[in-house]
Amino acid sequence: MEQLAEAAGITVRTLRFYRERKLIPPPRREGRIAWYDDTHLARLRTIAALLERGHTLSGIAELAEAFDQGRDVGDLLGLGAPTEEVPVRLTPEELADHFGDQATSENLAAALDLGYLGTDGGEIVHISRRLLDVSAALVREGVPLADVLSAGRRVREHAEALATLFTDLILTQPGRTTEDLARLRPLAKSVAEAELSLAMDRRLRESTNQQGGS
Repeated sequence: MEQLAEAAGITVRTLRFYRERKLIPPPRREGRIAWYDDTHLARLRTIAALLERGHTLSGIAELAEAFDQGRDVGDLLGLGAPTEEVPVRLTPEELADHFGDQATSENLAAALDLGYLGTDGGEIVHISRRLLDVSAALVREGVPLADVLSAGRRVREHAEALATLFTDLILTQPGRTTEDLARLRPLAKSVAEAELSLAMDRRLRESTNQQGGS
């Protein structure tokens, strides 16, 4: 314990307090000896970084609990990594840098449940760099992260329906295989992007007309 406290730049008393608050996992024990490792040191450095960013100890404890209960990224991705999306490894403090005071335990739990986030040892993994960047951009524009995640869940439902529609369209044709589905995948994306663009045009015109008539 003394060695860990010294490495983390804190007092043994503070370390005991963190243990009592369950901010760090218990040590591995061999008889009466308690062994701490790099995972504990990384957690202590994370606590210090989050405190510097204005998070409270209660909030950090809730984040730690959500993080410890998160799904392993291997289970999240299934049999393989995304074929087009780029996963991003993040420390908890880097996640806080992306979302500021929106990086609450509730939002973290929602992102874990949605499947945007998974865990890999002492790191958090976001399944898509594009989704991470867009989510952070919307938060910077003043959209609450809780609303972004709620919208993401609804988009997921529509995306699953579109993927099923296109999969059925291709694979129900005689002689078609999953190789054909993979080869024609860009066409499905083009249709979805074009339809979304046209739908946004319609919404913009409707909103403009409503504002002009008010």
